[in-house]
Amino acid sequence: MKWEKRCYFVGPTKKVLSAMPAEVKNVVGNSLYLAQIGKEAENVKALKGFGGRGVLEVVEDFDGSTYRAVYTVRYSTGVYVLHVFQKKSKSGIATPKHEIELIKSRLMVAEAHYRNLLQQGVRHDETH
Repeated sequence: MKWEKRCYFVGPTKKVLSAMPAEVKNVVGNSLYLAQIGKEAENVKALKGFGGRGVLEVVEDFDGSTYRAVYTVRYSTGVYVLHVFQKKSKSGIATPKHEIELIKSRLMVAEAHYRNLLQQGVRHDETH
């Protein structure tokens, strides 16, 4: 069996995701699982402004609404889910500035968590 990274939810992301429609949860859950085993779902793209493919987003349209889940695979200890939200704006596809700022702040929380694990001597294969 292929090694699976742990999935960490930053802030209230797990609670927000659990409140979304079942179809959205299934799509996001599948995408996160693939990230955990080192693969990438077809519905995942790099989030602009974060320098490459280290911060990714799942975009799912359901019942006239657009849902997004943003996560990072930058850290060897796991996949960090940074933000999950329903896009409210109907104009444009760009992620709103306040959402980007929230993602940036949660990315700093994820990095601090990762560094703390490294200081404790935890390797990626010991986080289960």
